[in-house]
Parts: sequence; structure tokens; C-alpha cells
Amino acid sequence: MNDNLAQKIDVLLIMKQLNILIDKAKTSSFNLWILNRVLWRVIPFNNPHQFKIESITDKSVSIRMPYIRKNMNHIKGLHACGLATLCEYACGLQLMNVLGAANYRIIMKDLRMEYFYQGKTDVSVTFNFDKKQADTLLKDLNESEAVYKTFELPVYDANKNHICSAHVNWQIKGWDKVKTKM
Repeated sequence: MNDNLAQKIDVLLIMKQLNILIDKAKTSSFNLWILNRVLWRVIPFNNPHQFKIESITDKSVSIRMPYIRKNMNHIKGLHACGLATLCEYACGLQLMNVLGAANYRIIMKDLRMEYFYQGKTDVSVTFNFDKKQADTLLKDLNESEAVYKTFELPVYDANKNHICSAHVNWQIKGWDKVKTKM
């Protein structure tokens, strides 16, 4: 077996395990706690932010970004890049949850942010994406090798102020269509 195929199999096994853990987290606060810890470890870039998945269902995910020093900019507001990362994280996680991480490769193509209000408390983002939306997307995917889809995610602070909105564009394709070079 060549190294490229072995690496692809490893990725698919990890993605399948992620989907199992996500499914358990939907009905168990303990497994939700585990999911948060696992994702902090396997996505080390996100670890310092301490993003916390508050809930995950078949229809939506809600994630909180705490107002802590590591998330602040030089004027003690939440850092713009941290807010962008929060939105990418929420959107990507829910896409993997509904579409199946082991079935489709989901990769961000581009991200555009609009900022409205300075974050001075914890903020939260909720991204809604369900089976009905997935079916529409997969119908388009049957007609092409890859689909590009942009989603909007508004972020609110603890006082319900609209802090920012992200416009995240994803490329979605079947793992069998992914070509990689080593």
C-alpha cells in the first residue's frame, strides 16, 4: 500500500471517530465535555482560545468564546482573528456533523468578516445547518466534483449586541475526489 493511500485511510478513520464522538455529545453533557477537550487537543491552534461547544444537535451548533486575556486585542476587546476563527470552527464542525466527516472533505476557501461592535464580554455563535439543507447541497455535488457554498454566521455578546458576522465559503467534495501530493 502506498503512503498516500495509507494516510487517506488514517484520516478517514479519525473522521469516523469524530462523528461517533459528536453523536454521543448530542445527548450527553459528559461526552460534550469530552468532545471539547478532544478538539482542544487535536486542533492545537484553537486550544488557547478555549472555545466551548455549548450544544450540538442534528440542526445546529452553539459555541462560546470567553472574554479572557488570550482572546483580547491591545485595547481589551475580543481580537478580530479570534472571532473569525470562532465562526470558521462553528461552521466547519456543523458541516462535518451533518454531512459526515468521513464522507466529505470540507475545506475553507475564503472568509470575509464584518465587525459592528467591540466585544467586551463572552460571545457566542450559533450555526444552523440541517439534513434538508445538506440534501440540497449533496444534490448539487452529484452534478459536479466539488461544491462551493457560503454561509453567514452572526456573533452576539452576552448582552445580545451584534458583534460581527462571518461569511465563510467552503469547498465540499467526496473523499474519493480528493487528490493530494506528498
